[in-house]
Amino acid sequence: MEQKLTFQYDREADILYINKRSPYTEQDSEEIDDGVIARFNKATREIENLEILFFSTRLLRSDLLELPVIADLRIPARP
Repeated sequence: MEQKLTFQYDREADILYINKRSPYTEQDSEEIDDGVIARFNKATREIENLEILFFSTRLLRSDLLELPVIADLRIPARP
């Protein structure tokens, strides 16, 4: 099933959330890079959510924010 990405920024915690779906308790999670947490579907190992810790600090340190994931971005088909 194809899902749209949503982005949510928590200013107080300085975390950027990138979601394909809402997080749920059965997901596995793993730190895939320094301060980048991936939440996986246990059965498929597909990344469903990313949490980028210290987001604003990362942007201030560099003009480039690179994530250790591969993305297949497409425009959804219109009905």
